[in-house]
Amino acid sequence: MKKTLSLAVLAAAVTLSPIAAAADRAYFIEPADGAAVPEEFTVRMGVDGLRVQPAGELAEGSGHHHLIVDGKPIEAGKPVPTDATHLHFGKGQTETTLKLPPGKHTLTLQFADGLHQSYGPGLSNTISVHVNDPLAVTPTVLEP
Repeated sequence: MKKTLSLAVLAAAVTLSPIAAAADRAYFIEPADGAAVPEEFTVRMGVDGLRVQPAGELAEGSGHHHLIVDGKPIEAGKPVPTDATHLHFGKGQTETTLKLPPGKHTLTLQFADGLHQSYGPGLSNTISVHVNDPLAVTPTVLEP
């Protein structure tokens, strides 16, 4: 009986561990949070604990990426809007080229199911990037 109780306690501890709870996540492979980027740059997206699959079919444990420019995560169960700031990757893409105007921007990665219904803030990730102004000139110091 003592061994059974010990195994039950161990199983409960593993189930409640932060590592097990944090298994499902959406994240940016690149760019890094706070990165300075050119006007046109590559965004690479990842997800752990779920499969990336094209939109159109509901399959448990799967979905696809959405990229929200200068916006916030979408509440769980709500559809991700279709507009200029909510980019859908319904073919299962994990990489894109993004072009933004100079200045500071936030990028929010939102994972959603096959019908574009958000998995919520728990499966989102927000970073900020600073898009460099291509016309900005760095002064050169000339030595006498």
